[in-house]
Amino acid sequence: MLMAIAAVAAGLVLLVWSADKFVDGAAATAKHLGMPALLIGMVIIGFGTSAPELAVSAMAAADGNPGLALGNGYGSNITNIALIVGLTAVIAPIAVHSQVIRKELPLLVVLTLIAGAQLIDGELSRLDGWVLLAVFAAVMGWSIFQGLRNKADPMTGAGDDAEVPAMSMNSAIVWLLIGLVLLVVSSRLLVWGAVTIAQTLGVSDLIIGLTIVAIGTSLPELASAIAAVRKNEHDLILGNILGSGIFNTLAVVGLAAAIEPLQVDPEVLYRDWTLMLALTVGLLLMGYGLISGKKAISRPNGAILLLVYVAYTGYLLSTVVSAATA
Repeated sequence: MLMAIAAVAAGLVLLVWSADKFVDGAAATAKHLGMPALLIGMVIIGFGTSAPELAVSAMAAADGNPGLALGNGYGSNITNIALIVGLTAVIAPIAVHSQVIRKELPLLVVLTLIAGAQLIDGELSRLDGWVLLAVFAAVMGWSIFQGLRNKADPMTGAGDDAEVPAMSMNSAIVWLLIGLVLLVVSSRLLVWGAVTIAQTLGVSDLIIGLTIVAIGTSLPELASAIAAVRKNEHDLILGNILGSGIFNTLAVVGLAAAIEPLQVDPEVLYRDWTLMLALTVGLLLMGYGLISGKKAISRPNGAILLLVYVAYTGYLLSTVVSAATA
C-alpha cells in the first residue's frame, strides 16, 4: 500500500513535469518549422494542459482499467469547474468578456449531452470512441478557423503572445522526445499505483480516478488559472477550463474507448455525468449573467462551486470508508 501511494505521488509529479517539457519541446519545434504563434498557443500549448489526462486515460484503457480512464476524464471536468474556477473566483471575480468563451460555453453543454447519450446503454463502444474523436477533430478545426478570423478577440489573440521557449531545433526535439517518454512512464506508474490502492481499499478504480487522479492531472489547469489571476487575464482562466473540458469530454474519453470499450456503471450517468452537466450549465448561466445579473463568476458563485466540490468529494470518500470497513 505504501509503495502504491508513493507510486501515485511520484507519478503525478513526473507526469506534470514531463507534460510541461513535452509542450516546451513541441512548441519550440513548431516555431522552428514556421507554425504561426496563434496556432502554437491554441493547439500545442492548449493541448499541453490536458496531456496528463490523455496519457493516463489511454494507459488505463490499454491496461484494462476502464473505470480509471472514465473517472479521470469526467473527474477532471468536475475538478476544473467546481474546484479551480470556484477557487479562482473566490480569490478574484472572473469577468466574462470574450465572444469565443460565450460560444464555447453552450458548445460544452451540447458536447456533455452527447457524452451522456452514449452512456445510457451502459457502454462506451469503440464506435462511440471514434465518434467522440471525430467530433473533437471538427471542434478543433472550427476553433482554429475562428481563431484565425478573430485575432482581436482576447481569447483567440492570446496565442499571439504564446511563450515559446528559446531553444535550438535539436534541443527542442530532444525535450519533445524526453517529455513524451516520461509521459508514458509516469502514466503507467500512476495507473499502477491507483489501481493497487483501489484494490487494497476494496473500492472501484472509478472512485480513485474521480478523486486522486483527477485532482493530480488537473494541476496544470490550476497553475494556469493562478497565473492568469495574477495577470488579471480573466478570459484565459475560463478559456483554459473550457478548452480542457472539451478535450476531456471528447479526446480523453474518446481515445480510451477507441483503445478498449468501456463498461459504464449506472452511477457514472446519474451521479458523475449529471453533476458534470449541472456544473457546466451553471457556468453557462453565470457567464451569461443570468444568475448575478453580471457576466461574471462572482465570489459568492465561486464559494458555491467550492461547496459543491467539497460535498461531492466528501460523498465519494465516504464510499471509500464504507468499503474499507465493510
